[in-house]
Amino acid sequence: MGRLKVLYFVFVLIPLLLLAKPAAAIIPAPPELQAKSYYLMDFHSGKVLARHQEDVPLPPASLTKIMTVYVVFHELAQGNLRLDDRVTVSEKAWRAPGSRMFIEVGKQVSVADLLKGVIVQSGNDASIALAEHIAGDERTFAELMNQHARRLGLTNTHYTNSTGLPDPEHYTTAHDLALLTRALIVEFPRYYAWFKIKEFTYNGITQRNRNLLLWRDSSVDGVKTGHTEEAGYCLVASAERNGMRLISVVLGTASENTRASASQALLNYGFRFYVTKKLFDNDKPLREVRVYKGNAETVPVGLASPVYVTVPRGQEKQLNSEIQIAPQIVAPVERGQELGSLTVKLDDEVIGRHPLIALKKIATGNWMRRLLDEGWLLIDQWRSGKGE
Repeated sequence: MGRLKVLYFVFVLIPLLLLAKPAAAIIPAPPELQAKSYYLMDFHSGKVLARHQEDVPLPPASLTKIMTVYVVFHELAQGNLRLDDRVTVSEKAWRAPGSRMFIEVGKQVSVADLLKGVIVQSGNDASIALAEHIAGDERTFAELMNQHARRLGLTNTHYTNSTGLPDPEHYTTAHDLALLTRALIVEFPRYYAWFKIKEFTYNGITQRNRNLLLWRDSSVDGVKTGHTEEAGYCLVASAERNGMRLISVVLGTASENTRASASQALLNYGFRFYVTKKLFDNDKPLREVRVYKGNAETVPVGLASPVYVTVPRGQEKQLNSEIQIAPQIVAPVERGQELGSLTVKLDDEVIGRHPLIALKKIATGNWMRRLLDEGWLLIDQWRSGKGE
């Protein structure tokens, strides 16, 4: 009887165990939030982990100021502005209603202090002062905001002011806010660090950052709160844990604490049930590819940008990739020219395709090389035809 059990184990159970696939990860539905709209996205891969009414235009309140500071950062990066430039405060800026950093009319304030007044204190007065300094008046600055929105692909966003004060033609979406925040972090990492400042003192007045998550969760390093009666309580948050960064957007909640708790729930859900992996670097050769009629026989191909994927936690080992190369590549080949693609799969499901580009230029070869390769091209064409 003992021998039969051994034989059964060896010839039946072991083969079944070897053939069995790993159990699929169990991923619960995202938390249901008491919010008009919300969105959760991985920063690196762009994978959407939770969404609700994410493309419905809504009033953004002071979340508008994410674009306001994006425009200022852009002007700084272009050399059109400096942090130590002095801005003269207008009466309009001084009289701005709502949240303020308490700048005084006629006084000069540095761009750096005004930016911190916008980011930390959510100062409407600081926003208007920066808008007027950059564009002459706030209306022109709003058009600059709209131009950046179009360039970034924010298809359901329109601005009429720099503050987020209510206006029927002033709106955005949770989806667009996530895309804007991602662009801000990518393009301006140095300045993004200011979004985790917990308090700022100006004119003898200290104000705390209204983002409660900065005190509750050490992985959170931004981004911006907003509130008006029409918009409700809103929050765009971002956090990084073990190299994985998430961006959450929550719009239209009932209270300051509710928006913080809802954002925390989204972030915890994403970090608990998903993992983001960097599979390939950019500008590193993945393969040497044959080139005909060139001054070199091969060209290295790689990726224009790193490849990140976000998958259910525990399924990382089921990732695989395939490379497809265009047939019969003939010189000249320009650097950056698309020569194939990289397909990433989770088991048999395609989760991403990325172009493979030439990592260096290959010029046309001499007449001898061109003549020889003409023959090889004919041979290869004959072989491929015969194979069919």
